[in-house]
Amino acid sequence: MSEKEVLFTPIKIGNRVAPNRMAINAMECCDSDEEGNPTEKTYQRYRKLFEGKAGLVDLEAITVSYENRSRKTQLSIMPRNKEALTKFVREMKSVNKDTIFIFQLTHSGELSHPDFSKRVCVKPLPGFGGELLSEEDIEWIMDEFVLAAKICHDAGADGVDLKLSHGYLGSQLLRPYNDRKWKYGGSWENRSRFAFELTERVVREVNDPNFIIGSKVSVWEGFPGGCGSAGPDTAVMDLTESIALCKGLEERGSHYILQSAGSPSITLALSQPDRKIPDYAYLHHYFSKVLKENLKPETVVIGSAYSIFRDGKNAFQAVDREKNTFRYWSNKNITDGYVDMAALGRQSFADPYLPAKLMEGKENEIKWCTACDNCIELLIRQMNVGCCVYNRPYTEALQKVRKEEGLLREKHT
Repeated sequence: MSEKEVLFTPIKIGNRVAPNRMAINAMECCDSDEEGNPTEKTYQRYRKLFEGKAGLVDLEAITVSYENRSRKTQLSIMPRNKEALTKFVREMKSVNKDTIFIFQLTHSGELSHPDFSKRVCVKPLPGFGGELLSEEDIEWIMDEFVLAAKICHDAGADGVDLKLSHGYLGSQLLRPYNDRKWKYGGSWENRSRFAFELTERVVREVNDPNFIIGSKVSVWEGFPGGCGSAGPDTAVMDLTESIALCKGLEERGSHYILQSAGSPSITLALSQPDRKIPDYAYLHHYFSKVLKENLKPETVVIGSAYSIFRDGKNAFQAVDREKNTFRYWSNKNITDGYVDMAALGRQSFADPYLPAKLMEGKENEIKWCTACDNCIELLIRQMNVGCCVYNRPYTEALQKVRKEEGLLREKHT
């Protein structure tokens, strides 16, 4: 393989340098212990990712509040977790010191699971809802995020992803649907207050120029009143606020934006394109292009939804197979200036060694994600998550639960 292939070249993010343009998206795996600490299963997954030599790894949706979480065995980041997380980071860095390691900090809000946590909301969304959050609650949650960012820094991680995507609290506040009359709703100034003040506080209170700060953003959620909609009761796309959000984050010190779309609990195929009708993946290319056109050249835009392209064996129409692969589209979009890095989600379950295999000329050894979404079914069922195609224990676990509990009725996280 050519050493000049742009996907394999370094890129500066803040004051750090990623050795290549491949990133691993934050993928929830439901395998913490009862206090939210990493278990041996967590270690096994991330060891492989670090051996796989991606330029950046984003630690899965780690909750700042164990009282409001979407997964029963979800990683958490509170003072009680600091020692375990420090040990975890130390081991991953011993495996591979070059890969940038960031933590995705989240609060589930209305996606908190009522069976084992408290469901809370900004404004009740049909099918979700929960106890209405007060202004004081939001300020307390912001304090939790800032404390978590400090723990992340002290644990030795390279940065944070302040999650503003996929239907979690950060995006719930930003939605036009949040037209409630309060400090954090109604006008754009109010709805963006949490995201902007949080970023400012993390920059100021962590106070380390080498610590990377950014956010994963759902540019368009694809349902009425969602992020990127023209109003609180329409799904018509209007990216004015999504652009203003990313520019505002940049102005306050964000070094990168991890572009995404959709809310997996509502518009799953938009977040993770479906293998039978994968066309939403092209929308992600457009979203990252819009961000690149509106942000400074040094603000890194990381694009999502690349797993679906795999090795060209996919359901996209009207394209030549050799020009329809992960490798082709990531290289092309970077070269064309539409994105700076390409992130992989489901593919990282199928083969965590993909980056290394590509760079070492071993593409024929890659285990390509089939986009069967059985990993998503495990997540929905609150089970340990992994690849059911290439990892037999997960296959057997899924077969067993289907036999005992029946087939999945709804495919929403």
